[in-house]
Amino acid sequence: MADENDKSTRQDSRQARSSRDDRLKSALRENLKRRKLQARERAASADPSQNEHDSLNEGTAGKTDG
Repeated sequence: MADENDKSTRQDSRQARSSRDDRLKSALRENLKRRKLQARERAASADPSQNEHDSLNEGTAGKTDG
């Protein structure tokens, strides 16, 4: 009897761990998707080399501080 209880406990433990691992994988995947989307949005809105006409800003091109 003790062997049967140990086996069922081990199976339950494995199933719980597998279920937890699946949830974590899913959560990590969703987090990565969200962070990639945020990075793309930041890059698109903070592109200093383009002005509203999608051309280089000629007023600052080639100039250095000094």
